[in-house]
Order: sequence, then C-alpha cells, then structure tokens
Amino acid sequence: MKSVLSTKKISNSQRQLFLNSGLSLIEYDAILTETTDFKLPSEKIKNAIFTSKKAVNAVLDKIEAENCFCVGQKTAEVLSYNGFHIQEIADYGKDLAETITKKYTAETFTFFCGNKRRDEIPEILEYKNVQFTEIEVYKTGLNPQSFSQEFDGILFFSPSAVQSFTAKNELKSAMAFCIGTTTASEAKKHTNNLIIATKPSIENVIVQVVKYFKK
Repeated sequence: MKSVLSTKKISNSQRQLFLNSGLSLIEYDAILTETTDFKLPSEKIKNAIFTSKKAVNAVLDKIEAENCFCVGQKTAEVLSYNGFHIQEIADYGKDLAETITKKYTAETFTFFCGNKRRDEIPEILEYKNVQFTEIEVYKTGLNPQSFSQEFDGILFFSPSAVQSFTAKNELKSAMAFCIGTTTASEAKKHTNNLIIATKPSIENVIVQVVKYFKK
C-alpha cells in the first residue's frame, strides 16, 4: 500500500476524498499559528484584505468590514458565512493586488496578515501608490517532526510547511504535491518530483494525489 503524508490535519470531508483510493494517509500539523495581540485603527474598516482563513479568524469578532478583498475561495467562504461582503476574490496575492491597482486606486485598505506574509501585495500597492495599513494578526511557527518511514507522496499547503518538514527529513523519492506555485518554489529546493494543484485548494491537492497514484 502506498503511504502519503499530509503536512496539515485535514477535515472529515477532505478525508472522504481518500476513501477507496487504497492509500494509507498520515497527517500532522507542520506549522502552528497563534493570534497576536494586535491593535486596530478602528472597528469599522472600509476595505479589508485577507490572504488566509487564519487572518480572518483572528479578526472575525473584532471588526466590521464594508468590503473584503480575498485570496482563495476558502478565505472568502469564511467571510461570506459570517455576513461579510466579498468585493473581489483571486487565487493568488499578486492577482488580487493587480485587480486593486486597476480598479480601486482611490481607495484605502487595511491588510490583515501573518508574520510570514509574502511581499507581493504590499510591494504592488506601494508601487502604484495605493494607500494601505498593514496589521499583523497572527504568527506562524514551524513544528518540525522527524519521520522514520519513507512516504510515496507528501502534501504541502504552504512554503512554511516545506521548511518545517525538510528541517528534520528528506523528501528522497517522494512526490511532493503542492497547493500552489509559491509552495512549489520552496519544494523545488529539495526535489524535482512535484505536482502543483490546478486550483489552490486542499481538495484539489487531494484530487491530484488520488489521480497520480491511480495510474
């Protein structure tokens, strides 16, 4: 039986996608996050930028946001479920920033992020002189664990997860399944065996895994 490792504990509905795949699944959290003690300029935010569910969860009960600009369908779903208005969604931060600079240059934004956030959004907004305030609302820490067994496939959902896993393990001949191009760039430092999800979602990563091992 082929064994795969997920560097994030997944939900029951996501686990269902592995049913009948004949794969043995092991899960752990390669990264841990905690909310920081952040200060808000105001409870009422006109335009909020979120790149992850973690950022949303950190501020959910603390702000009222008129318009939300999101990276990822899952981020948007959490906001929408909690009654927030979604103005724009993009699969990647770069795409979201470019949409903002094309359509919303006169607006002011609040960017809620983590300590390991990527530079694309702030750099693109600054370059185009779009006004924004950045607030760090959570911290990500690595949770390295050593595994004695070798895996046929490893699922990575962020560059930090790749860093965490490779701190104590080698990828060897395992196929690395990556949620997106940023994660894949980190994985490429350790292996050439990788597959990138066609859409940046956990479900799509799992679909790629099942499809690959069905061959």
